[in-house]
Amino acid sequence: MTPSRNRPPFDADERTQLVGWLDMQRAIIQWKCEGLSEADAHRAVLPSSPRMTMAGLVSHMKWVEHLWFEVLFLGRPAVGPLFDDVTEDADMDVEGIPLPRLLDEYAAQCAVSNEIIAAHALDDVGKHPEFRSAAASLRWMLFHMIEETARHAGHTDAIRELLDGQKGYY
Repeated sequence: MTPSRNRPPFDADERTQLVGWLDMQRAIIQWKCEGLSEADAHRAVLPSSPRMTMAGLVSHMKWVEHLWFEVLFLGRPAVGPLFDDVTEDADMDVEGIPLPRLLDEYAAQCAVSNEIIAAHALDDVGKHPEFRSAAASLRWMLFHMIEETARHAGHTDAIRELLDGQKGYY
């Protein structure tokens, strides 16, 4: 089932608006993957970006959520493919991983992120001592994640149209 693609209420408080906009962009990424074959989900449409696939983008978004909310904000260890200094775009290397599994992992990571967001004040700052970006407030990180997710939702929109002609915003 696709998460809701509804905008947050006009009169909602700041936290509800920020999480609402982020959730809507997350839902667009999930929606753009509906009905894709495994072959299409793993097919690159840009010759110069072989890992820029629908499946690769879903994996990237999972790891970006992990990075900003668990690593930078909470200060947890910096482990995972985003910290691979050897392989470029290692977080998008998803050969052999089924799209439904990647979507489930992304949804689970978004749920973890939302739990973290709910448990902290918007003015709280990150805790990881090794990354300059950890000095940002949770509010700043939410704005950044809205921007990051919306940019990649646009990528999924373009990739989907190139794969099979499906288009539409929300």
